[in-house]
Amino acid sequence: MAKSTLTQDEKKLLKQVYWRSFTEFASVTPTKLGGSGVTYAMLPFIDKYYKTDEEKRDAMVRHNTYFNTTVATYPFVLGVAGSMEKENAEQADFDAESISAIKTSLMGPLSGLGDSIFWGVLRVIAAGIGVSLANQGNPFAPIVFLLVFNIPTQLTRWYAGKIGYTLGSTYISDLYESGMMAVLTKAASIVGITMVGAMAASMVKFDVKWNMLINGKAVMKSQEMLDSIFIGILPLAFTLICFWLIAKKNVSINKMIIGVIVFGILASFLGIA
Repeated sequence: MAKSTLTQDEKKLLKQVYWRSFTEFASVTPTKLGGSGVTYAMLPFIDKYYKTDEEKRDAMVRHNTYFNTTVATYPFVLGVAGSMEKENAEQADFDAESISAIKTSLMGPLSGLGDSIFWGVLRVIAAGIGVSLANQGNPFAPIVFLLVFNIPTQLTRWYAGKIGYTLGSTYISDLYESGMMAVLTKAASIVGITMVGAMAASMVKFDVKWNMLINGKAVMKSQEMLDSIFIGILPLAFTLICFWLIAKKNVSINKMIIGVIVFGILASFLGIA
């Protein structure tokens, strides 16, 4: 389907994006992770569809944000985002914020699907075949391992970009005409916020070690008391404070990282957390 509906220019663009997609994690930062790689991969679309420097700058800023998903399914997101950038360039009433919302909503599901299939299943099968050949003394065992893993992976990457772009080009206009785009954007935003909340709960570790003592015996364990009120309340509060400092007080990311490290060392040294 994707092949029959793409023009030569679009095929050329998708080929450029495919090769650029290998740089997803070439430049990783704590706040953006693969955001720089996404921006680099999206440049062919941006240069093609936007005419002014201001439009191009806004598009680059839009994509240079936090992004993380399995590398095998990553081109699908690029394809969808590319088709939405095209619509945004052609339609004056297009909601540019929906591009970021859709990208964010796709990260989690595609990560779960991609990690399960490519890292959890395909890599294990490829390693099993490679190890079996290596035990037999076959010198081609490493090559077989790489081929078994990479051929399906690269085919998925190649066609996922085309499918994502074609689906986007075909259905985004229909979504706008039916009024479903606003609903989809709202739903995508909710999914994105939910994912961020889950990440804060699972990745931010903040347990209070200070307990109330009487005659040398703990009579109240602070962490258990806090958990009885709201499980994960301290990681959530700590995350919200950091967000507030960055968004409202314009504290730089580097200062925030240094501050968190210093706070963690002091809290550990004093036995608070």
